[in-house]
Amino acid sequence: MLACVDLNAEVFAALPASLHYRGEPNEWVRVTRPGQKLHSFLEGPAYDADGNLWCVDVPYGRIFRIDRSGRWTLAHQGDGQPHGLACLPDGTFAVTDYRHGLTRFDPGSGTVTSMCEGVNSERFRGLGDITRATNGDLWFTDPGRSSLSDPTGRLLRLRTLTSPPDVVLANVPYPNGVALSPDGRFVYLAVTRANAVWRLLADAPDPVYPMVGLWVQLSGGLGPDGLAVNADGFVAVAHGQAGRAWVFNPLGDPVARIHTPGGLWTTSVAWNPDSRRLAIVEAQTGAIYTADLGSILKATEEQTQ
Repeated sequence: MLACVDLNAEVFAALPASLHYRGEPNEWVRVTRPGQKLHSFLEGPAYDADGNLWCVDVPYGRIFRIDRSGRWTLAHQGDGQPHGLACLPDGTFAVTDYRHGLTRFDPGSGTVTSMCEGVNSERFRGLGDITRATNGDLWFTDPGRSSLSDPTGRLLRLRTLTSPPDVVLANVPYPNGVALSPDGRFVYLAVTRANAVWRLLADAPDPVYPMVGLWVQLSGGLGPDGLAVNADGFVAVAHGQAGRAWVFNPLGDPVARIHTPGGLWTTSVAWNPDSRRLAIVEAQTGAIYTADLGSILKATEEQTQ
């Protein structure tokens, strides 16, 4: 039996006080965090080709770039509610926006344009996270306000930028993070309100009712939020409102539990391009944590060979 290692992540970069929002709570904050004032709520980390880490500020419509030294730059601010980022080959980003649907952000011009606002003649209910497959497909989630009492959240796939998206699943109690195995065969889906990670084939034989399995069942906290898979198939899971992230090997065994000592709102994760260091977004304090998992992953790989 593989051992699960406990470790603490370290703060890489915290949102500077000069970038803290200081106005009154807006609608998103009033609904999701009643009675609180938030200076930010960070989500959706993604690395670009130059090694910069990008993330979004959901309630205040902001997109940030964090360079390798930890310096923050406000790259865009608008009236949307961005949740997730996926880097595209041309250096732009596909952005899942709860208010505006699927958009594209161009870092060069700082502009955001619409890609898709809905599916099957209806608007999206409220988009969540996104990932880009190696074949170019964009997989993204449409949770809206779904939960166990209303399991109608959707998983969608956009095969080309000029075609409408396909509805893959429409029965999910708050689909959130989504990621694919390195070979593109499996899709991992964070089902926040069921506190679980589901798995399905990216190209299932039956396109109407894909065979979906419960891959990992968590407990405590709110549930899994963001997901990320590294080049060797290790799956990182941000455990929302639990102050931790998990790393599972390709068989679904936990190999690391990583704590964020400063706060509990672990929203999302991203593997560094080296596939050994993990970035963890903690929204309660507005900080990006990092953990070096190189030795743990190497030992795990050796044990499973």
